[in-house]
Amino acid sequence: MRFEFTGRHIEVTPAIRAHVQEQFKKLDHIFNGTNARAHVIIEVQRNRQIGEIVVNWRDHTFAAKDANSDMYQALTRAVSKLEKQALKLKKKVITRKKHSKEKIKDAAVSHEVEPEPNKPRIITARRYAVKPLTPEEASMRLMDEQNQFLVFRDSETDRVGVIYKRRDGNFGLIEP
Repeated sequence: MRFEFTGRHIEVTPAIRAHVQEQFKKLDHIFNGTNARAHVIIEVQRNRQIGEIVVNWRDHTFAAKDANSDMYQALTRAVSKLEKQALKLKKKVITRKKHSKEKIKDAAVSHEVEPEPNKPRIITARRYAVKPLTPEEASMRLMDEQNQFLVFRDSETDRVGVIYKRRDGNFGLIEP
């Protein structure tokens, strides 16, 4: 881990550097020796000692700030806040990976168990006798029947046609 120190209205002493580095040794198990950068800012305002730490690790940024009458205590508490943030993120990543593996397993199991969806079948309802008629004769005949359509052979063109009842009371004609 690389450290940068900035002092505002105070000089950064080697003792403060050593204290921060010692506190970060507790966090080695979280960062796993990766290239994390820590920027430590110490500041004095009247009687308050302020310690602020910003850590850049992978694609994440953690920030913690604490004020106390003792600089060492402020830095220690800021490091503990960072530890909480880093652990929360690490647990979130681990559970996300676990859940994604479980979903993959569930999908594989469900994929094996699920049968292939049924393809639509063609069911022959009944056969119609195709008689040679004119469209006018077919419409007259359809008026008398309960059916909604009639298949006929046009007597003039010798083509098959379908005449059907429309919702508006008229008839529709389908010709190839």
